[in-house]
Amino acid sequence: MSSLKALSIFSFLFAALHFPSVHAATFDITNKCPYTVWAAAVPGGGRQLNNGETWTISAAPGTTQARIWARTNCQFDGAGRGSCQTGDCNGLLACQGYGSPPNTLAEYAIGQFANQDFIDISNIDGFNVPMEFSSASAGCTRVIKCTADIVGQCPNELKVPGGCNGPCPVFKTDEYCCNSGTCSPTPFSRYFKERCPDAYSYPKDDPTSLFTCPTGTNYKVIFCP
Repeated sequence: MSSLKALSIFSFLFAALHFPSVHAATFDITNKCPYTVWAAAVPGGGRQLNNGETWTISAAPGTTQARIWARTNCQFDGAGRGSCQTGDCNGLLACQGYGSPPNTLAEYAIGQFANQDFIDISNIDGFNVPMEFSSASAGCTRVIKCTADIVGQCPNELKVPGGCNGPCPVFKTDEYCCNSGTCSPTPFSRYFKERCPDAYSYPKDDPTSLFTCPTGTNYKVIFCP
């Protein structure tokens, strides 16, 4: 065996032993609502989900600023162009960018510091469909839910057809959006927090709303759990 080939084999074995492969995380997205939703994901695209249907996507380690949400009351043509009442992403069935508020968000970052994934549900952009975001692996038992009647009880200032807006998309001020980096809870953010204690209600809501699972965990997102 040549020394070059032997070195190559040694290098491969060293890498295999000292740098174990990290697989992409899978996300099973299921619609349990009694109505059709159009699931959206960045990265991932989008797909129509009738009641009981599941769409599975994956995300590579290192993926950040990712989100999954439901769109409602959509109409698309054969080319995948159209619009949705809530959560619309530039009129495309296969989303290439984030959706328009209001939309309940499952957010995540995979393979981060200390081999942790960060996951959350956010109402900062408002609420349109009840959601559960949880681990599908034995190594993590985290379950996050936001299932309150937020749309039905929505304050008049935030109410829109099919959903309840967050105050930041409506008022666009530092008080609600934390553009300056500092802000505090407001009566509007407390409205969401009281109904969904584990979900983000304003941008600085990390201590009670951001959760971790070990990298390598797979996940499930359920609309109307």
